[in-house]
Amino acid sequence: MSEQAFSGSCLCGSVHYTITAKVLRFFHCHCQRCRKATGTGHASNIIVRPTQVNWTAGESLLTYYKLPEAERFATNFCSHCGSPMPRVAPDMSIGVIPAGTLDEDPGIKPEARIFDGSRAEWSCAADDMPAHDTYPPPAD
Repeated sequence: MSEQAFSGSCLCGSVHYTITAKVLRFFHCHCQRCRKATGTGHASNIIVRPTQVNWTAGESLLTYYKLPEAERFATNFCSHCGSPMPRVAPDMSIGVIPAGTLDEDPGIKPEARIFDGSRAEWSCAADDMPAHDTYPPPAD
């Protein structure tokens, strides 16, 4: 897949970003950590290989929290309104864009539900989207 440009912002409009990236995957994640971080039944995350990340407004308002006991889980959010914001590995090898923060339709759809075995009973009824109890097999 070729690179795409994404732009987004937080709820209060204090933080804005643009990211140029190759999309790797797009998932609804039902793990308990994503549910707690979003306050919803799942997180809708676009997984990217970022080549350029620009915080165009409000970078100083970002708060990064790394869950100490988790190898891979962290969150980045606006300190004014609490909106989740993209988080990018320091070496820029991977980035996670919370799809709800995008200002425009990304033109792609989620490909699967992950950690569906952890899905809360009250959350999102099953549909025809593939579901995996953990991480899915690698993409082609």
